[in-house]
Amino acid sequence: MCRNSNTAFRGHYLSGIRIMWMIVMFDLPVGTPKERKAATLFRNDLLDMGFQMAQFSVYYRLAGTREYSERLLKRVEACVPEGGMVNILTITDKQYENMVCFIGKKRSKALSAEQLMLF
Repeated sequence: MCRNSNTAFRGHYLSGIRIMWMIVMFDLPVGTPKERKAATLFRNDLLDMGFQMAQFSVYYRLAGTREYSERLLKRVEACVPEGGMVNILTITDKQYENMVCFIGKKRSKALSAEQLMLF
């Protein structure tokens, strides 16, 4: 079942090289009611797994260790609907820190793993 959430990094030493982020990007068909339902279920499954929406079809989450990110990948893969395209990118925390965000014209840095753990 896709609707299952666990904490990824409980008890693991936080290191910018060892901590992983997972980014799920997708383009799913929504032309029919069945396709819209499948796309909505996929988005809801991602939210249930702890992903946050960056954009409507881009979700991300702190995935803990490389081993946990591989298990998380399998959970996401099990929820992928028929049709469309889903891309999953796993990067280190150090790589994630290089992301620059713009809200309007205002430039900011991405939230760090430590900041997200406070939530």
